[in-house]
Amino acid sequence: MTIANAINKIIGQSPFLEEALSEGLINVSSLARQLLPEVERLTKKKVQESAIIMAIHRRPAGQSFRISKGIKTFMNELGDIIVRSGLSDHTFENSQTINTCQRQLMEAVSQDKEAFCTISQGIYETTIVASNSLDEKITEIFSSEKRLAQKGGLSSVTIRLPKNNTEVSGVYYFLLKNLAWAGINVCEIISTSNEVSIIVSEQDVPRAFPILMNLKSKR
Repeated sequence: MTIANAINKIIGQSPFLEEALSEGLINVSSLARQLLPEVERLTKKKVQESAIIMAIHRRPAGQSFRISKGIKTFMNELGDIIVRSGLSDHTFENSQTINTCQRQLMEAVSQDKEAFCTISQGIYETTIVASNSLDEKITEIFSSEKRLAQKGGLSSVTIRLPKNNTEVSGVYYFLLKNLAWAGINVCEIISTSNEVSIIVSEQDVPRAFPILMNLKSKR
């Protein structure tokens, strides 16, 4: 294996590294020193750091660079960003009666236009993200179900997406990457065709909101 092929293999396996290189965020000389042992293992020969540096500089733009270029244009078309606080997360194990409980909850929610409530049913469990005001109602309706987890003190940051969002690769990766780099934990993600709600701790909203707004405002 050539040095160039070894570099392509190593960097290609790490999207974060590839993206950081494309953004000019990495010291190439330091990176070359770190990659030296692995390059020598792959090429089965002694390699000079200068040869690795040259191979990195000559490497063509990878897939993450092409994705990021399209995503940045896409982000300029984001719609409104809405924050809703005072939410709780409830997770129950799926059962033969879980759908009946869901219907009862949605009937109750229909009487309260101010309440927020979403239900996501997976293969083994169902998660409800709802306003704190519904906590007692959820506990009552799902009293016979097995509760797996419950967490309060949450907020949702809802983003309206352009209608072509399903045709653009990396939309969710780009949103979540920026939150991850800021050390913000995402508790849940709720999506429909043209909007996505990111559920975070209420204490993280002051940091999460401006990050997402900044993505929207970049040109």
